[in-house]
Amino acid sequence: MSAVADKYPELQKLGVEVIAISTDSVFSHIMFKKSSPTVKHVKYALAADPSGAVSRAYGVWMPDSGLNQRGRFIINPQGTIMGVEVLAGPIGRSVGELIRQIQAMQAVEKNPGKAAPADWAPGKKDMITTRVPEDVGRY
Repeated sequence: MSAVADKYPELQKLGVEVIAISTDSVFSHIMFKKSSPTVKHVKYALAADPSGAVSRAYGVWMPDSGLNQRGRFIINPQGTIMGVEVLAGPIGRSVGELIRQIQAMQAVEKNPGKAAPADWAPGKKDMITTRVPEDVGRY
């Protein structure tokens, strides 16, 4: 959460909003934000999912523990899930890679018929021509 908070202004410049969702209660979030030195500076929304309904809908619910796996979902303005990453609990995710993926999705949206290959980054001219089915969600 802290790593995303550090890059939140950059994400906002890209037009991205961040929502962190956990199975903890709203009260747990309030106490966590007040007591954790690394979470105090989080400016994005923290949402509670104590019933696990959202976690089940996104396939990260762990019924034995009543918790959810940590994951991230990139959802475009039309509501289409464009990217998913779920890693084992102790494995950290790369916020830099998240930003690169969002930039690639936005570049592809601005350049219909093109694709951003592996490791594409802003400023690279190596987008490739591709045929994209019309029913694929766009960022």
